[in-house]
This record gives sequence, structure tokens and C-alpha cells, in this order.
Amino acid sequence: MNQHRSDLHTLAAAYALDALDPAERDDFAAHLPHCEACRRDVAEFEATAARLAGATAQDPPDALKQRTMAAIDGVRQLPPQVPATGPDRRLVHVLRRKAAPLALAASLVAAVSFAGLAAWQYQESQDAQQQAQQSAQQLDAVSTVLAAPDARTAHGRATNGALTTVVSSARQNKAVFTATGLPTPAPGQTYQLWLDQDGTMQPAGFIHSDGTVPLAGNPADATTVGLTLEPTQGSPHPTTKPLLLLALPA
Repeated sequence: MNQHRSDLHTLAAAYALDALDPAERDDFAAHLPHCEACRRDVAEFEATAARLAGATAQDPPDALKQRTMAAIDGVRQLPPQVPATGPDRRLVHVLRRKAAPLALAASLVAAVSFAGLAAWQYQESQDAQQQAQQSAQQLDAVSTVLAAPDARTAHGRATNGALTTVVSSARQNKAVFTATGLPTPAPGQTYQLWLDQDGTMQPAGFIHSDGTVPLAGNPADATTVGLTLEPTQGSPHPTTKPLLLLALPA
């Protein structure tokens, strides 16, 4: 990335991702204390990268221990082994004979419970792996744009107070959208992104909460990024007043 000194402002994303060569990093580090805009950009990109990386980590399900303990508590134990002497020998023999089918039944019930628990754990694991894979793919897509040598940045504020940033790369023909301070939408609604292409708003994906997402579609043919509140499943065209109309960085 051999950038001219006048282009130092464009290196914020690459600096945050540690994607600069040593000379560029030294130049940008010297520039950073004197540029509030670059400090803000670096802070936002670092926070976004941390959130996306954290999204790939998966904690064990909270209900796993409770389900396991509940299954264990439901297993009947065999009667204790006691010496069969004196007049109680027949009684002990009868009790053992009757306890065997009960123990077998209890074992079968426990086996079924643990089999169900194992199947549930497997599905949870599969879902977690799929979510982690999707998060990793999203992180890779975002990082590609942020680290692009020709990355350009634009900032805006939505009417609901959220701070927004768009980073685009003409070379990658991709753009990403970052939001901070998004209010929680009403039930049944979410935030939908749009690209203005020849005066027509085209769907460009969703952002459900604070974070960074790649914009769907072709940013090379777009001039503006829009943000609206739409039904959870999305809309083919905006149905509410735009919360944000932000010109794509040139």
C-alpha cells in the first residue's frame, strides 16, 4: 500500500486492522494525535472488528447443565447389596427379583432421556458451528473492504440519533455499513439498508443492532445509502420515511 502523505486519512481502517506496512504505520501513528477524525475512525473500526471476532465464539448453552442434572435425578438406583441371612433371605430374594425389571425400565428411560439430550446437544452444536461460520464469513467480507488500499469513508447521523459510517472500495466493488447507538426497533420491525441506483432504492441487507454489515448489491452503480424501519422479513421498497440518506464516499 504505497500511499502519499496526503492520503493518510484513508488509512484509518487498515491501521485498525494492523494491515499497514511499517513505514505507513509509523506515518499514520505520527499523524493520529493531530487528527480527531482519524482517531474517531480508528476507534470505530477497532470496536467493530472486536465485535465481529467475538461473534465467532460460542458459549455452551445455559440449559445444558440443568437438563443433564434433571436427567440424572430421574434415574432410579438399584437397591443396596445387603447380606441375605436368617428369616429375611426369601424377602430379600423377592425384592431383588422385583427390583430388576424396575431397574431395567429406569435404565431404558434414562437411556432415552440421554439420547434425546445428545440429539439436542448435537443440533445445538450444528447451529453454533453454522452461526460461527457465517460470522467468520461476514468478518472476512468486512475486513476485505476496511483493509482495501482505496477504502473511502463517509460519516452520518440518522434521525434517531445513531452514528453511521460507510466504507467503500471501488477496487473491491463492495461497501460496509457501521451503526452505533441504534435504538431497539419495535417488535416486528428491523432496520433495512438500501442503495439508491438511478433514483430507485434497492434492498441492500439488514442491520439489526449496533455493528458492521456488508452492503448487498452493487455499490459501484449507487450514489446513496439509505436506512429505514421495515417489517422483520424486509420490504422490496421502502415503506417508511428514511432515517438516513448518506452519500457513498467517492
